[in-house]
Amino acid sequence: MRESHSINVRDLIDSRSLTGFQRLLVLFGFLIIVMDGFDAVIMGFIAPQLKLEWQVSPQSLGAILSAGLIGQAVGALLAGPLADRYGRKVVLVTSVASFGACTFLTALASDVTLMVVLRFLTGLGLGAAIPNTSTLVAEYSPERTRSFLVTLALCGFTCGAASGGFLSAWMIPSFGWQSVLVLGGVLPVAMALILIVWMPESLNYLVTRSSDHERIRKAVRRLAPDVETSGASFNLGRAPMNERNSIAIVLSPPFRFGTICLWAGYFLLLFLIYLLSSWLPTLITEGERFTVSEAAIATAMFQIGGQAGSLAAGWAMDRWEKSTVLGIIFLVGSAAIFAVGQATEHYLMLCTIAFFVGFCMIGGSVGMNALAAHFYPTEARSTGASWMIGIGRLGAILSAFAGAEILSLGWSLSTVFTALVVPGLLTAIMLFAFGRNRSAVKHRPLKAI
Repeated sequence: MRESHSINVRDLIDSRSLTGFQRLLVLFGFLIIVMDGFDAVIMGFIAPQLKLEWQVSPQSLGAILSAGLIGQAVGALLAGPLADRYGRKVVLVTSVASFGACTFLTALASDVTLMVVLRFLTGLGLGAAIPNTSTLVAEYSPERTRSFLVTLALCGFTCGAASGGFLSAWMIPSFGWQSVLVLGGVLPVAMALILIVWMPESLNYLVTRSSDHERIRKAVRRLAPDVETSGASFNLGRAPMNERNSIAIVLSPPFRFGTICLWAGYFLLLFLIYLLSSWLPTLITEGERFTVSEAAIATAMFQIGGQAGSLAAGWAMDRWEKSTVLGIIFLVGSAAIFAVGQATEHYLMLCTIAFFVGFCMIGGSVGMNALAAHFYPTEARSTGASWMIGIGRLGAILSAFAGAEILSLGWSLSTVFTALVVPGLLTAIMLFAFGRNRSAVKHRPLKAI
């Protein structure tokens, strides 16, 4: 047996090429987020048909949509501290199983009240999945490609949301709106069973929180089978933070200003994204401009643009200053939002501009998840990422009521999208402020992951 030696797991990950194990982890993260994205936005695609069959008011539709968003906010706020305390894996597996089961049960709902309850419960699981997936992928990724790999996994959300649009356009006329919910329920439950067997726990979490060195050694051997772990101790290349409360770390002076910028920016950003994802199909079918299927495809183009934008944002963030890249993306996205309101009579142009809005806004939102995973230390990473998402969900909740109010006011699409330029510009300002915060940059623990 070798003499006792110490292994810096961050240096181990950063110094090596990506292994098949890491690539498979990113793939599983991507598939989790595909299902999260599908189930998160699917009510927006079935809302026009639900309105027709059940004769529900815009306000009732708003209640159904907002119930899921409220659940997502609560789930995100709870999941981060739980994952920082008990581990990423157990929280992630539980969240995937729960949102799958509740989505399946939503297909059996027979009235608005039951659907509201089930969408809230679905939201709890949905809200927990994204921050813990991004954290787990980040903690197994080398520094040089971390932003790209996190955004690669998280662009699954836009892939899932876009597939929801295309599948809804086919399945709802053929099999009814319930069929889409059944599909969105069965797949995550099956995935949760696979994750129980295969999904690893975060090495960073194990080194920071666990005293079980044998469990850490098994994880290291899985990542790097050629590394000698017998008799080894493990570290992250820095002293652990004294503060054991992850929420206190997120709000401590080195991170406070950056946290405020992330919260404000993500709040505004999710207001925009969820208003477009949930209400765009209904808005553009008002006045019979386009059919339900055409509206679903146009909204799917918005999501497809987000997938391309996610990859572009991650690539750029690994090469230039992260928050500056995102600020520029949101400025361009604000201009594209204005252009949507000028293209409401031309379907092909509408789809094209919707693609570019998604490229900037959804792509930038995925980049913000990567930024949060980079910004916070291991002891508070899940909390920092999930609380940013939880605060952002409040903006998403507001969007549900704003969409219902817009429908009742009868605003033109030109007026709607001109107004939506304002939160887009404010989001850009928050990211530029984050980048200029010298204290946050100076104290940011670059080796904390």
